[in-house]
Amino acid sequence: MIRSIISALLIGVAALVPAGVGATNPIRLADDAPDSHVVVPGDTLWGISGKFLKEPWRWPEVWRLNREEIHNPHLIYPGQIVVLDRSGATPTLKIGKRIGAGGSDRALYEKRFPQVYSEPARSAIQSIPVRAIQPFLSEPLVVNDQQDTDAGIIVATQEGRVFTGAGDTIFATRVLPGIYDWNVYRKAKPLVEPVTGEILGYEATYLGRARVTAEAGLPSPDAASGDSDKARLPVPASLTITAAKMEIGKGDRLLPAGRPELLSYVPHAPATAMNGRVVSIYNGVAEAGRYNVVSISLGKREGIEIGHVLSLHRNRGETLYREDNVGRPQQFKLPEQRYGLVFVFRVFDRIAYALVMDNDGPVAVADSVRKP
Repeated sequence: MIRSIISALLIGVAALVPAGVGATNPIRLADDAPDSHVVVPGDTLWGISGKFLKEPWRWPEVWRLNREEIHNPHLIYPGQIVVLDRSGATPTLKIGKRIGAGGSDRALYEKRFPQVYSEPARSAIQSIPVRAIQPFLSEPLVVNDQQDTDAGIIVATQEGRVFTGAGDTIFATRVLPGIYDWNVYRKAKPLVEPVTGEILGYEATYLGRARVTAEAGLPSPDAASGDSDKARLPVPASLTITAAKMEIGKGDRLLPAGRPELLSYVPHAPATAMNGRVVSIYNGVAEAGRYNVVSISLGKREGIEIGHVLSLHRNRGETLYREDNVGRPQQFKLPEQRYGLVFVFRVFDRIAYALVMDNDGPVAVADSVRKP
């Protein structure tokens, strides 16, 4: 059984909360929703769902996926036919199979529930354009003070070079035994909650990757044996830089390189209320648009998980004044305005990174993110 990459699209509250807890608004079909769609290479499930639904993120509701299926979805491949069934009180989507005779102009379909097909994983349709987030699956890194204190540190470079690159050797302390792949980083700006000023973590500059070639405490075979004092000195771990995005030098830090998380999940709405803010826009630009990456002030401690979809709300905040009928000034505060959606793809303790999927206007720091 092959592992899936992604199978369905963003799910609404009804598919996530237990029965009887509440209800979402009725599913609204797109004005020109087709009866069927033949999946072609390059399709994304978000895009396909937009052909059928006014709210693409509610795709799994019409698939009738349960909570377990959200984390273990079926696959959809090019060549399959997605069929819209309008016969019930709530529309449903199913995988159809063409059974008409060859050359027939009239397409006939056998409606079936989603199922796994034995085809290469690379051909599976993706929920979102994964290419937009691929660089962010290993970077950026978010570290807290304790992680930075415990991190490995480069104490020397090959032949005393100031900076090194791919293929060069570095020497580092605090490199734990048994862990061979490490991310190299340089701690950069703090990520600050826009309203409270709380530091949620530090966005570290990702420099590259290194692999241990000799663990710490193992002296080299040609170590001098005549000098007992030097023989007792600790021996740092030796690592080879396997990839370098930027120059690496003494003082840079190391953290164990976790395996990139596979996108084998269905994006979905949180089961509980969420209320956070946009903390930063990656690469330091002032505003973000579609397929830009933002950090938000919600993380594992708030229950955020990979695949969550959140709505964006503009914090207009301005206060308006006008004269009433008797000439007295009145004060008004404009309400927040919902204007888009973000998709969470990487989660840390107090910070998460999300991809802007839909937006009507620019995304700015301090805008609110909430359960849609």
